Amino acid sequence: MNGADLITEILKREGVKILPAFPHSDLIEAAAKIGVRPIIVRQERQALHIADGYLRTTGGQSACATTVQYGPGSENAAGALAQCFADNVPLLHLPGGYATADQGVSPNFSAARNFQHISKWCESVHRVERIPQMMQNAFAQLKNGRPGPVVLEVPHDLYTQDANPGLIDQYRLQRRSTPCADVADISKLVDRLLEANAPVIIAGQGILYADATDELTQLAELAQIPVISTLNGKGCFPECHPLSLGCAGFSRPDGVVQFLNKADLIVGLGTSFTRSEYITPFPLTGRTYAQLTNWEGDIAKDYPIDFAVIGDAKPTLAAAVKELCERLGTNGRRGNSSTRDEALAAKQTFLKTWQPLLESDQVPINPYRVIWDLMHSVDRHRTIVTHDAGSPRDQSTAFYETLVPHGYLGWGKTTQLGTGLGLIQGAKLAKPDWTCVNLMGEAAFGMVGMELETAVRNEIGTTTIVLKNSVMGGYTEYHPVASEQYGIHELGGDYADIAKALGGHGERVTEPSQIIPALTRAFAQNAEGVPAVLEVITSEEPRKATTLPDGIS
Repeated sequence: MNGADLITEILKREGVKILPAFPHSDLIEAAAKIGVRPIIVRQERQALHIADGYLRTTGGQSACATTVQYGPGSENAAGALAQCFADNVPLLHLPGGYATADQGVSPNFSAARNFQHISKWCESVHRVERIPQMMQNAFAQLKNGRPGPVVLEVPHDLYTQDANPGLIDQYRLQRRSTPCADVADISKLVDRLLEANAPVIIAGQGILYADATDELTQLAELAQIPVISTLNGKGCFPECHPLSLGCAGFSRPDGVVQFLNKADLIVGLGTSFTRSEYITPFPLTGRTYAQLTNWEGDIAKDYPIDFAVIGDAKPTLAAAVKELCERLGTNGRRGNSSTRDEALAAKQTFLKTWQPLLESDQVPINPYRVIWDLMHSVDRHRTIVTHDAGSPRDQSTAFYETLVPHGYLGWGKTTQLGTGLGLIQGAKLAKPDWTCVNLMGEAAFGMVGMELETAVRNEIGTTTIVLKNSVMGGYTEYHPVASEQYGIHELGGDYADIAKALGGHGERVTEPSQIIPALTRAFAQNAEGVPAVLEVITSEEPRKATTLPDGIS
């Protein structure tokens, strides 16, 4: 046994099934020997994006690790690690490091030094004998508290160094702890929910990682409180539910704004309440804020929090549900339909306003028509959809109605173009029997398009919809002279042909009536393990659902 064997044996014991990687690491061979499947990508960032999608889809319940070569390989992975850090993804990243004799020599790149600010925990192991203990600490941090990427850099000479086989017996499997908030705090939180005249729940990604959708739904129904999801939390509360107001991203349904404007209590459950250009801002004056989070660093970070509770979402919400039942009876306030009726009316009015675009027959195709047809072409109980940065995100999050947890992977506290392709490939690896679709623009495809070959080679049957309007949407507003004189906003390419050249299924869609048949053909190819690209020729659509709450400019 050597150092690489020791590490991969620990990975296997912790349930790791895949190891996205590029281009060389001794962990690749060691993993393959014990049945952990290496997934070789075309560029390092994609390895981390695949693991990211895998972990989001499983709610972090299944571990996933990545590895890259020391030096430039590690440098190339930095952006994807930053994406995981921004979105609190519990990824184990095991980059190679320069040999122990070359540590601290300029300009040799050190992940342990450079990744400190884009990871939850980042260290380097310097002796083979320390591997079991440091891996144990890494998994303990992955499974507990605030989710986030954990980095353990391994000097490459330690991979091949002999290790005493008895070292593996020092490793102890780590468990996930789900601490419940203080009983008195839960009681006070229930007090605030019941005393408020117009409370609104903001439900975040913490609900997904805690597997607390059922508890959240019970709480909302008992107290008859409408629910808004964050971008990362989209799907944590079924958007078909009468109390769902939808997702509060850069774009948002009008019901989100309507209920925020009249709210006297805004309750964040499993959310960091992060302020971002890509997240709906919440009104500050005249509101009381309450927050449930599993990390003290979230409290009062961006909003003035009047009452905070620390605890895991699942047991804490279960305790709150129990107390609500004791106070209100098992039916709670379900007999009062006024809030439900108002929420449903807001949703219906919003959809009616946008229906001409959602069902548009215009040519070039309106991108909203693509999203609408996609939503009505799949079994949303067994489908995962994600967006890419920019217009695909802003056009889909407000209109794609998500029915089940992890049925939509919303992301974007940082918005790296091309991330969506890796996310959806990871999602497919996590749930191979589900339909997996990503929406992206041309600029995003330009970042990662060669990774379609990764899916071909590994038989990862996903469908990528490229919304092709031959421009970078909206950029002429920022660069009018550069656009007019030098065409900096213009893009080109035959993406369906690229897909076919790489061994996938490619199809160009030019008429609205072709969307659903093309999707049907793509999904049939996916069932055979063949990735598909649908190049949909669309108009540049500037209209977005971006009405802001009162008092916010």
